Amino acid sequence: MTRLWRIVAIASVLCSGCTIGPKYQRPVAPAPVALKELVDNDQWKMATPSDGLMKGKWWEILGDPQLNRLEELVNVNNQNVKQAEAQFRQARAAVLSNRANYYPTIGTTPSITDGYAEKRASHSFSIPVPVSWEPDLWGRVRLSVENAVSNAQVSAADLENIRLSQQALLATDYFLLSAQDMQLQVLSNTIETYEKNLQLTTNRYNGGVASKSDITLAQTQLASAKAQSTQMRISRAQYEHAIATLTGQPAAALEIGTSKINGPPPPIPMSVPSELLERRPDIAASERQVAAANANIGVVAAAYYPTLTLSATPGLLSTNLQNLFTFASRSWSGTASLSQTLFDFGRRGAAVDSAQAAYDATVASYRQTVLSAFQEVEDDLSTLRYLAEEAGQQDEAVAAANQALTIEIDRYRAGTDSYLNVITTQIIALGDQQTAITILQQRMTAAVDLVKALGGGWDASTLPSGNAIRSVALGDPKNTQKVAQPAGK
Repeated sequence: MTRLWRIVAIASVLCSGCTIGPKYQRPVAPAPVALKELVDNDQWKMATPSDGLMKGKWWEILGDPQLNRLEELVNVNNQNVKQAEAQFRQARAAVLSNRANYYPTIGTTPSITDGYAEKRASHSFSIPVPVSWEPDLWGRVRLSVENAVSNAQVSAADLENIRLSQQALLATDYFLLSAQDMQLQVLSNTIETYEKNLQLTTNRYNGGVASKSDITLAQTQLASAKAQSTQMRISRAQYEHAIATLTGQPAAALEIGTSKINGPPPPIPMSVPSELLERRPDIAASERQVAAANANIGVVAAAYYPTLTLSATPGLLSTNLQNLFTFASRSWSGTASLSQTLFDFGRRGAAVDSAQAAYDATVASYRQTVLSAFQEVEDDLSTLRYLAEEAGQQDEAVAAANQALTIEIDRYRAGTDSYLNVITTQIIALGDQQTAITILQQRMTAAVDLVKALGGGWDASTLPSGNAIRSVALGDPKNTQKVAQPAGK
């Protein structure tokens, strides 16, 4: 028996280095050498140091203290983030569960047996300790652990992706709310002006200078502006409710004071294209899914090889309770069994083909995620560029409309023009002011989208490793790569 166990142990050690399944290599992703929208763009240039890259609280570059306070609540109270964090803990538990398969299973079944034979009572006391172990001859356990670790890393990246998405959504809603406040302020000023114009028109009518239709037009214009203001309050309330939900509060519990977008968005620090693969958590999650699928091929292929099971039952056995724990009461038995599937009529082959197909699908998904990421970055860069141009053009339109409105009101007071022309010019001026605010809001939300497209302040090197899978904390790594920063910065 001892010789058999020695042979089995030696075989286990020799075979423990056996590897089945393909060795994992990160798939080649279609990454460009440079971002198209940065070429010939005087707003950006390649620069160092890398300290310009966003780390941690990326929203602070937007320079809004009230937004900063709200963003801090996302990590603490957002329920989608809490759900993702719980799923990550569940994935970590799966790693520990698979890692436990490296070790034997040990149990015990104490028993007392009473009998009666030949007019005599008999007793038997037993404390067996059965031990069962399946050596990892072909790397089945190792591959299952690798699969679980990769899935846990997927879950960790998913957690950061959800966190980033919720943070970006909150910032977007906040700037939409701020834009509504600015629109309401413009309408408030406009309503005040319309009321003065109505009074002016009424005075002119009473003096026999204006017609009744001028008063009707002024009243219509005033009522329409008030209705538009009321409609905007609906949207503002909904944005406030959405922000409350994102920060984990009941809609009725949060009240955000009047806010304002303070100027155009700041320049967003840009990493070189190759770094995007490390700075986006969704790309990291997709790549880890590829690694998990690769390990799963080996797990499935292990079914082609035999399974060795070692069992032993040391224990204590005695007919006398007093002698049960003595050296003479020791007992021992052991077995070694080998099982192998001989014929399954293609079942294992089909499982391997299925695992290979699943791997190919995850590779395609990973590459598509990379392509989509670069598309989003290019889209946001072009949006910011053209919105900046449009903002300048719109400012010119606002200035021209205000000048035209001043001229029309003077002409109306002088009696050289009709009130209809005043109304037409006022509508144009109001529309231009509202469009300018909308463009500013679009620039801020495009900046938020760009931050999200760049991965925020996250980095793939923060993913927990197999040895550190117990840790939940994801720190900010030091970065030493070149970055693109706005010219003059």
